[in-house]
Amino acid sequence: MNETDLQHFTRRIHDRLAELAAQSASGQAAQSVVELDQQAIGRLSRMDALQNQAMAKAQQVRRDQEVRRLQAALARMEEGEFGYCEDCGDPIPRGRLDLDLAASKCVSCASG
Repeated sequence: MNETDLQHFTRRIHDRLAELAAQSASGQAAQSVVELDQQAIGRLSRMDALQNQAMAKAQQVRRDQEVRRLQAALARMEEGEFGYCEDCGDPIPRGRLDLDLAASKCVSCASG
């Protein structure tokens, strides 16, 4: 992988990390404690609010996982290992990296 490719992927990873941070910030309100004031909202509205809260928390877990994978990709860049399969050492095709910036395995090794 040449320097231009590395710069391209570094920029894309940083852009995605910024996007995830913005999503996390906007999703904080949805994860807050649901008020159970019976006078303010009805039972079905509370159930909807609890379900929305659970979905927001699940989305945050997925965002956190993606952030960790992207940070690991940046670490592989610093070590000179980005773009190479962590199992067999073969180059990971650019198309695969374009689809999944944090891919650490070639298709063959990832499929088992």
